[in-house]
Amino acid sequence: MFVILVSIILLSLSWLAWRHWARRRNYWKRRGVPHLPPHPLLGSLTFLQRENPMFVILVSIILLSLSWLAWRHWARRRNYWKRCGVPHLPPHPLLGSLTFLQQENPSVWMRRMYDRFRGPYVGIWLFWRPGLIINCPEIARKVLVKDANVFKDRFLSSGKTDPVGALNLFTVKDPLWSSLRRRLTVVFTSHRLRALHSLTADKCADLVHRIRNEIQQNKYTDLRVLFADFTTDITGCAAFGLSGEATLTGHRAMRRVTRHFMAYSMLRGLCWSSIFFCPQLVDVFGFSLFPESATKYFKEIFRTVVKKRGGYDRKIDEPKDLLDALLKIRQESLNDKEEISEDILVAQAAIFVEGGFDTSAGAMTYAIYELAFHPEIQNKLYEELLEAKNQYGVEGLDGNVLAGLNYFNCVIKEVTRKYSSMGWLDRIASQDYRIDDKLTISAGTPVYVNAIGMHYDPDYFPEPNKFDPDRFLPENEKNIKPFTFMPFGEGPRSCIGKRFGLQTVRYGLAHVLLNYEIEPVPDAPTPSQAKIEKRGMFLMPGEPLRRALVRNNIVEENY
Repeated sequence: MFVILVSIILLSLSWLAWRHWARRRNYWKRRGVPHLPPHPLLGSLTFLQRENPMFVILVSIILLSLSWLAWRHWARRRNYWKRCGVPHLPPHPLLGSLTFLQQENPSVWMRRMYDRFRGPYVGIWLFWRPGLIINCPEIARKVLVKDANVFKDRFLSSGKTDPVGALNLFTVKDPLWSSLRRRLTVVFTSHRLRALHSLTADKCADLVHRIRNEIQQNKYTDLRVLFADFTTDITGCAAFGLSGEATLTGHRAMRRVTRHFMAYSMLRGLCWSSIFFCPQLVDVFGFSLFPESATKYFKEIFRTVVKKRGGYDRKIDEPKDLLDALLKIRQESLNDKEEISEDILVAQAAIFVEGGFDTSAGAMTYAIYELAFHPEIQNKLYEELLEAKNQYGVEGLDGNVLAGLNYFNCVIKEVTRKYSSMGWLDRIASQDYRIDDKLTISAGTPVYVNAIGMHYDPDYFPEPNKFDPDRFLPENEKNIKPFTFMPFGEGPRSCIGKRFGLQTVRYGLAHVLLNYEIEPVPDAPTPSQAKIEKRGMFLMPGEPLRRALVRNNIVEENY
C-alpha cells in the first residue's frame, strides 16, 4: 500500500512541476508581450539544436551528469551511519527506512528494530534524511530530561497550511510551546479533576446501562467502539461543557467528528505518514492533522459556546472547563502583550478531544481484553473494587479513592506497558549534540526514543509478553529501571493530560468491573494473537475486540 502512496507522491510532484511550467510558459502572454512558444525543456533555445548538431548530445551529457550526481549524493547519504560507526538498516533508495509504513504499525516496527539491534541506538533514514532510534534508558534520560533544552521540539509537524493542527500543544514548536505549556498546566490540577466527578459518574452510569441493553439483545460488545463513545462524552464535556449522549446511543455530533478523525483512507494514511515521518511534504501537499470537517466543527462549537457564555471579554475567576481556562489564558496574554489567536485556542481544545478520546478508549479496551483471558486477575481486582465500594459507596468512588487502589493501578500500568498508544517519543536536535563518546549528531537530526522496545525488553520486564500486574506492586516497582517505562513520555514534553486520561480510565473500568464479569467470546483470539492496526500511527486493535460481559449478581443494583 505504501508503494501506491509513494507513486501518488511522485505523480503529484510531476503534476506540480507541470503546473509550474504551465504558469511560466504563459508569463509573457499574461503581460501581452509578443513571444515565441517555449519548448518544455529548452525554452527558446531550440535554435541551438539546429545551429549545432552536438547540442542534443551535450544536453544528454548534462542530464546523465545530473543523474550521476544525484546517485553519488545518495551513495554518500546511504553510507552516513556506516561512516559514523552506527548499526543501521540498509536504506531503500527512495523510502529510506520507511518501507514498513501502511504495512506494519510503527510501534510494532519499533519493537522489531529493538530486537534486531540490541545496541544503544540504531541509524535509520526518513527518506534521505538520517534519523536515530534510541534504545538505551541512560541516553533517553539525557534526551528527554537532562538536555531537554536541546530537544524541545518534536520532529513531527502539521505545517503552515493547518494552523489548528500545527498550533496545538502536541505539534507546536518552541517558544510558543513553552508559553502554552506553562499556561495550560493549571487546567489539570487536582482541584479541576475533582470538579469532573459528577459528570464522569453520570457517564459511567450511562456506560453500565448501555452494556446492560446490549446484553439483553444478546450482543457481543465491540469494546473499542463502546469505550470511544464513553471517552468522547467525557472529553467533550471537559473541553466545552457539552452534555453528550454518545455513551448511551453511540450517535452524537462530536462522536461523528472523532469517528471521522480516526477513520482510515488512502489520503489520510499518506497525510499521517507525512506528518509523523516526513513533515517536509506536509506544506507541499497541504496535508492537515485534522480533517477539514473536524476543524470546521471545533471552530463553530468554540465560537458558539464562547458567545453563549458572554464573549471573549467575560471575566473568569474560576474556570469550570478547558474552554474557560483557554479564555482566561487569552485575557492574561493580552495583559502581557502576548496575543493568543483564536486558532491557538481552538487547537488546544481540538487536540484535547481528539488526542484524549482514543488513547483512553484504547487503554480501556485492552484492559478488558486482557482481563477476559485472566480470570484470576479479574477476580482479585474485583475484590479490591468491591471493598472500596462497600467502604465509600458508589458515589464515593471518586478520583482520589480510585487512584489509591493499589492493585487496580498495577493493572492499568501493565496495560499501558503492553499497549502504549504511541510507542516512541520523537524529538529533533536544535544543535549538534554528543550522544556518547562515539557519536555526535548534527543539528536537525530526528531522534526517536524507543519506549515500546524497552517495555518489551526481558532484561527490564521479565516475560514481557505476559500480562502481569504484579510487576508494578510497590515491592517490585522499585526495581524497575528509570526510563524503561514511559507510556506517557518523560520530561518537560511529557503528556500534559496524563492525570485526566488516567482518571477517565479508572472511572470507566471500575464501574464496568463492579457490575459485570468479563468472559472471552468463543473462538476469540488471545491477546498475543489479536491483530494490530497496520495502517494507523497509534497502537490500536486491527479488528473488533468483542467480549461477553455477564451481569455480576454478587453486586447489588447500583444504577
